[in-house]
Amino acid sequence: MHDEELQHWREHTEALIAELIEDGTNEEVHHTIEHHFASTDFDLLEKAAVTAFKMGFEVEEPEEAELETGEKVFAFDIVTEQALDFDIIFDEAKAMYQLAKQCNVEYDGWGTYFEE
Repeated sequence: MHDEELQHWREHTEALIAELIEDGTNEEVHHTIEHHFASTDFDLLEKAAVTAFKMGFEVEEPEEAELETGEKVFAFDIVTEQALDFDIIFDEAKAMYQLAKQCNVEYDGWGTYFEE
């Protein structure tokens, strides 16, 4: 992973966790983490989803979306349950980024939900 890309995902992870904590999310419970993958090539995206499934990840069904430019894109999420811990989530994000690069699709980061 390039240092610049690594730094981007590090900052993304730090900021998202800090925002959740600032908003009062329950830090004591596991959060549903959704890692987002996308490609304009459905076949590549489907192969990435199959690869992730074979690796033991929970993979959601690919969906089609339209970008603001009108271009079609296909996307799926890998879902995990994790403690709201920087090291755990950042390690997971790095692994997801590497999976995306290996499969020639885009890793579009991760998100989660506020937990009460």
